[in-house]
Amino acid sequence: MAETSKDELVQLIRRFGAYLTVKFSSVFSISLNNMNSRSLGAIAGFAVAVVFTWRLLRTPRGPQRRVQKRQAASPTGSGLASQTNTASTSSGVCSTSEDLRARNVVDEFFQPVKPTLGQIVRQKLSEGRKVTCRLLGVILEESSPEEIQKQATVKSSVLEVLLEITKFCDLYLMERVLDDESEKKILQALEYAGVFTSGGLIKEKVLFCSTENGRSSFVRQLEPDWHIDTNPEVISQLARFIKYQLHVTPIRPERTASNVFSSPSLEQFFGSI
Repeated sequence: MAETSKDELVQLIRRFGAYLTVKFSSVFSISLNNMNSRSLGAIAGFAVAVVFTWRLLRTPRGPQRRVQKRQAASPTGSGLASQTNTASTSSGVCSTSEDLRARNVVDEFFQPVKPTLGQIVRQKLSEGRKVTCRLLGVILEESSPEEIQKQATVKSSVLEVLLEITKFCDLYLMERVLDDESEKKILQALEYAGVFTSGGLIKEKVLFCSTENGRSSFVRQLEPDWHIDTNPEVISQLARFIKYQLHVTPIRPERTASNVFSSPSLEQFFGSI
């Protein structure tokens, strides 16, 4: 067996050497007489490397068949088979759990990132930089000037949105009041809620008037990108002059203009509740 393999190797080296000699001679016009021993040695070494590589690629098949035959012929073959099945089953379970774990990691990595409230505010306002907003029914719990004469309370649910607006926009708050005492109550309520300390709002940007037309006049003079109000008449009057408006109303009205939006509350418009 060994002699046969050796003879095959010698014959293969000779054939390969002759083939390379003919090729090299035709390409580079070099005859066999001009080739030195170093060139022949390099060719022979290359041939040996090719042969051994070829034999190594073929050898694993034989031993695997022998091992399988020995396992089948051994008296404890059933026990070994059961152990093999158990091992393959456990390895399959492990690989399955690893696949699931890897898939979960990938799913978590590619999950869409939830935008922050600040990003939602900027997106909803269409990058508007100046906002005017009514106080009654939007920022305050009270909905009429008569209620303000008794007390003024800032909605806790609107605070987060309000502070985000002040971070990004030049915000002006305005309201119709019946007396100076109502103005003080509103300013005290805003200060108590932390609007002047946590946000970018200052007291000078809280404006008061005695009529609804006065509020409309404020808005037109300030020329905001957005105005927020609860009065449909004010919304209608300003639709031609203001780029965008938000009508805060519990009942969804028919849309009167393409630049007028509606929502039950300011915080719901920004999706914070």
